[in-house]
Amino acid sequence: MKATGIVRRMDDLGRVVIPKEIRRTLRIREGDSLEIYTEEGGGVVFRKYSPMGEMEDLATRYSRILTQMTGFSALVCDRDRVVAVGSAALRRVFLEKPLSQELSRCLFEREIYAAGRESQPLLVIEGENRPVRCLCPILCAGDVLGGVMLLQPSETTLPAGESEQALTRAAARFLGAQLEE
Repeated sequence: MKATGIVRRMDDLGRVVIPKEIRRTLRIREGDSLEIYTEEGGGVVFRKYSPMGEMEDLATRYSRILTQMTGFSALVCDRDRVVAVGSAALRRVFLEKPLSQELSRCLFEREIYAAGRESQPLLVIEGENRPVRCLCPILCAGDVLGGVMLLQPSETTLPAGESEQALTRAAARFLGAQLEE
């Protein structure tokens, strides 16, 4: 654990303000849920809660199947990071990495993205040159909880096909329905 050097006082209702710099760095926004953990030494740890994290096994299995069916690497993400990778070769590259600002914006705005000849490439993570082929947000009770995406093969920039878009939408709807249960 890394010390920040920031000290905050608890008020009479038990509230503690998380400094703006930390919220910005960890992408914690108003309305986000936090999980609270305790450590043996008496420490308290706040971790951003991700319902997608609870479905990691299912998301991983689904992304593997989607990768096999389409021939394109499939990823599942929550609103901030990649939680499942369908291709074993790409796990080290993408798993648990924070999403690019542009991808986060697409999810936040509930955009369904499909690569086209004229469209700007949408990168999954900053600094990794593997663009998204198609992306569909995962919705649950009206909220965006993450997304399902297929990656472009590294050597091409072909437009996303209708069948790939339909499979991505189906995967996102399935995972959203699982989260609602």
